[in-house]
Amino acid sequence: MNDLNIGEKISQFRRKQNLSIRDLAKLADVTPSLLSQIERSLANPSVNSLKSIASALNVPLFTFFVSEVNKKDLIVRKDSRKKVILPGSDNVIYEMLSPGINDNLEFAIMNLEPNTSSCNDFIHHNGYEIAYILEGEVNLYLDDEKFILYKGDSVKVPIGINHRWQNISEHNSKVIFAVVL
Repeated sequence: MNDLNIGEKISQFRRKQNLSIRDLAKLADVTPSLLSQIERSLANPSVNSLKSIASALNVPLFTFFVSEVNKKDLIVRKDSRKKVILPGSDNVIYEMLSPGINDNLEFAIMNLEPNTSSCNDFIHHNGYEIAYILEGEVNLYLDDEKFILYKGDSVKVPIGINHRWQNISEHNSKVIFAVVL
């Protein structure tokens, strides 16, 4: 895990706003000496000092505690998507569209080959699912009801609803979906 450098973050925000240490110290009602020490990691600020500095910089307090994100890691190129094939479902391939699996969001394309089902048994999620039919047509089973969805149709599957997808056509179908946990 990366160490957080709160002082460096304060310094970055201060420089972005073209404020001197003296200017920010005055706005935050702290001494320039203390602010300089905080920025150089020579002093640990109190929560009240951090609140004052955040307020003076007009940024939420939590911004000082959030790790930097490598922007390149936010992009998933089409030729480097992770592919998931569940056991017993060789004809169903999931292409992961989101970069990580640690988020509260699963975002993927489900490729259903002709005459296949997303699973043998019904599944349900601890979050809701939003889906959009990119190609083909599919049967969507929600509990004991069957719905036929065509290219361009979309659906929201509420939390806890048992469901499964089925392609009974002779053509591939693609469903893009997001599960928000």
